Amino acid sequence: MKLLFIRHGDPDYENDTLTEKGHREAQLLAEYMKDFKIDKVYVSPLGRAQATADYVLKTLGISATTVDWLKEFPGIVNANISEDVRKAYETELVKDETTGLYQPRIMWDMLPSYFGNHPELFDAKEWRNSQLFTGSDVLSTYDNVIAEFDNLLKENGYEKNGLTYTVNTNNEKTIAFFCHYGITSVLLSHLWNVSPFVPLQFTALAPTSITEIATEERQKGIAIFRTLRLGDISHLSIGNEEPSFSARFCETYENMEQRH
Repeated sequence: MKLLFIRHGDPDYENDTLTEKGHREAQLLAEYMKDFKIDKVYVSPLGRAQATADYVLKTLGISATTVDWLKEFPGIVNANISEDVRKAYETELVKDETTGLYQPRIMWDMLPSYFGNHPELFDAKEWRNSQLFTGSDVLSTYDNVIAEFDNLLKENGYEKNGLTYTVNTNNEKTIAFFCHYGITSVLLSHLWNVSPFVPLQFTALAPTSITEIATEERQKGIAIFRTLRLGDISHLSIGNEEPSFSARFCETYENMEQRH
């Protein structure tokens, strides 16, 4: 079985849709995928993912199922808890002028100076014990997403069993997910058996990129999921479309035209 994780096009976050560039990217993606054989499609309920998927669905002449748990991973941290939490996200924090409190902050975009002193964040189990998540919904949200994902895989014949998967019914179906960078990183971390901070901090999947995962059943009844390609943007190269910078930060600190 193959899994395709496809990030939405260049985002207009304010209006939860695509920019003009994002629409061009999605059109190129649809052309690139016109010969793909996809058996099932799941889509995030957010507008930017829906708009991206729409191009591909129309090209392939297929329909999709919208599932709430595929929306951008919403786990947040509370910077009002401690100075330690504020250090992790200090360049991203915003104060509410009325209450004087810091607004909630998504769990990624953590500063390297912080995770460099907290290696437990990259441990497959110990990341869950980080004080960053005190009073937050990160763990419950993560567990809910993973449970939904595992249920979907089980429905398709692959049941999580420790670090591997028990194969109840093997198959060569292809399932596509049109979603977001954060949620894709969370799902990849589960398939790779690593902390979610590994993909969140060390990958940057460009808009409309394709990440392809395939089962490998070297022993009868036991499977793992292996990554065949990560963040593929061949369709943008073919169409002479420059990749969006979304999900990245400045390549050099002095470059003030790039996100800091």
